[in-house]
Amino acid sequence: MKSIYGRQFSMMAAIILISFTLLGSAFITLTYQYTLREKQEALERNVDFIADFTSAMKSNGASLYDASYKAYVGSIASISDAYVLICRTDGRVLLYSDGAIRSGLAAPTVPASVCGEIAQNGSYQGMTTMGGLFPERRYVSGRAVVQSDFLGQTHETNLVFVAANTSSLTELWRAVATIFLFTSVGVLCIAFISSSVTSLHQTRPMKEIADAARKFGHGEFDARVTGYENRKDEVGELAEAFNAMAESLSKAEAKRSEFIANVSHELKTPMTTIAGFADGILDGTIPPEREKEYLKTISSETRRLSRLVRRMLDLSRLQSKENVTAQEQFDVSEVMLRVLVSLETKINARHLDVDTAIPDGPVTVWGDPDAITQVCYNLLDNAIKFSTEGTTMGISVTAKGGKAYVSVRNTGETIPPEELAPLFDRFHKTDRSRSEDRDGVGLGLYIVKTILGNHKENITVTSENGVTEFTFTLTLA
Repeated sequence: MKSIYGRQFSMMAAIILISFTLLGSAFITLTYQYTLREKQEALERNVDFIADFTSAMKSNGASLYDASYKAYVGSIASISDAYVLICRTDGRVLLYSDGAIRSGLAAPTVPASVCGEIAQNGSYQGMTTMGGLFPERRYVSGRAVVQSDFLGQTHETNLVFVAANTSSLTELWRAVATIFLFTSVGVLCIAFISSSVTSLHQTRPMKEIADAARKFGHGEFDARVTGYENRKDEVGELAEAFNAMAESLSKAEAKRSEFIANVSHELKTPMTTIAGFADGILDGTIPPEREKEYLKTISSETRRLSRLVRRMLDLSRLQSKENVTAQEQFDVSEVMLRVLVSLETKINARHLDVDTAIPDGPVTVWGDPDAITQVCYNLLDNAIKFSTEGTTMGISVTAKGGKAYVSVRNTGETIPPEELAPLFDRFHKTDRSRSEDRDGVGLGLYIVKTILGNHKENITVTSENGVTEFTFTLTLA
């Protein structure tokens, strides 16, 4: 598997190489062509100057071999770094500057093809050795010397050629190319080093996050990514998101372990009681006259186990992804009153009074009426169970701001503030209630919280001066 660092470095290197190659090729080509064109234009101007001057000299009766003419030709050749040839129209060379032709030529002559092109077109340009006159190919510009006779007719008297050695131009081009090459290499090295450092800087935290994820997957739930929390870029966001996920999963794992421990405890206690009393009856440890008493205890614990299993099945159904909360309109006041009537026997057994504050008209809300009925039942059942005998229990339904607020209030022992938040946890019971509430399994309020959570609603609890009140919300229809 190719790493992100390798891919990013390869992509950066390829982009830089391609960019410099294209830029270098374009720069060198344009520079060479521009310099060559400048050289050609300079040669064409010089050949025009020499041809015009030669024509003027000959019109005044001067000879091509005069010292002043030779000096003029030599000056132009030196200034322009070029070579000058003067020849007849048939190609025979009459005069040339130093270094213009190869030494040892007995009768230097310009090729007839070159002379013919000048006779036809009036000028000549090209890269040539002039039929072996030059030791190497040179750029040559030629023109005829035109002169008028006494009748006013013009005719060619001589041919002028100016040649330039392109070796200096090639050396200049090579020097420019060399400078550009070394500059490019330097820039490429800097770019590669910068790209490498940047890529490593970007991929290192990703590797650390991957290592932390592997540790977390192997059960090290305290594994966290450190050192990147204060970064204000995507890496910092990724590290923060990973740590938040790890914290959430760690809490979920802790709750799962606690849930398993609580289930084990809740199952073990009645099973131990059932097994102990059953063995006592079977082996004769419990006398026959007390067997009925202990069989009642076994029956009670069996029903308790049944309730626990049923509640856990309800909880599993509520938490499953397949569970979809039904959305229909119903009167929450009617639901509360119906549940209250169903609990009349328990209310009378504890000699409780009921104070109701319910509107005369219906309070129509959205939700699953069966699930909300279970919420009301669990809250009222808890209120009855933990009310002091002979006190007053209250229920109220109010509508405000698009929400219905349903409250259940009872008078009993005050719940400490530190116990309020865990009330809705699975299997949560205070030490006091564990000894008194043998019928409870610690899942009622958790089921209430789960149902309301599925409805996207809230529930709160307060407990002051012995008065405990639960209030949940529903959306008005």
